[in-house]
Amino acid sequence: MSDPNGGAGGQDIPGGGYPPPGPGDAYPPQGGGFVPPSSGPTSLASDPSYPVTAGLDSPLEVARWRVIGNYILAIPHFIILYVLRIVAEVLAIVAWFAIVFTGQLPPGIGNFLAGIERYQWRVLTFALFLREPYPAFGIPSGYGEPGGDPAWLNIVPAQQYSRLAVILRFLFIIPQALFGIVLVIGLEVAWIIAFFAVLITGRWPLGLRKFVVGVGFWSTRVNAWYFLLADPYPPFSIN
Repeated sequence: MSDPNGGAGGQDIPGGGYPPPGPGDAYPPQGGGFVPPSSGPTSLASDPSYPVTAGLDSPLEVARWRVIGNYILAIPHFIILYVLRIVAEVLAIVAWFAIVFTGQLPPGIGNFLAGIERYQWRVLTFALFLREPYPAFGIPSGYGEPGGDPAWLNIVPAQQYSRLAVILRFLFIIPQALFGIVLVIGLEVAWIIAFFAVLITGRWPLGLRKFVVGVGFWSTRVNAWYFLLADPYPPFSIN
């Protein structure tokens, strides 16, 4: 994504929108002053080598009633997200033309789309009873995580875009969609096991929780990339 302060235009090299981090480096949080937790027995974070980084800082213990209650409580958020996804699709079309012709994503559109992705990540972690705090209503806009929620999402704006990769994005998404079919099957099985595990014990099995959250990491990266919030092709990984 273009630099919010007016970065350079794109180049026609697929996946060429970011300089890779050096050994041991990670993309830093952008704005908001929030530093996500990087370690701890209950903290999970996605691979920092990709410019879209998500995480969850929540205990394994979850009240038993939340295996059903969280999904019901999330219904108002689902309705809002349905409307926001329509808005995001319209804005993505505008962004597509902007990047193809100028090599830059308008900062206002980027901030808003990032907020939608962050809001969706918060709602997803709640609906899947991965945490107890109820997500706030509202769009936490901006590339940088503002904090205030166990689920966080940071995005580093692209300095340049590959116009060719943007033009062919609808084709490049196909391998990710096929990979997603396999992940969804695994997620459904894991969710059923987790449902009974939490219902009986009031606690997520650690390995199962890592897998479910990891699928969420993959989904968040791919969504952000498809909606032009990132230029490098997302990895086929749940890390």
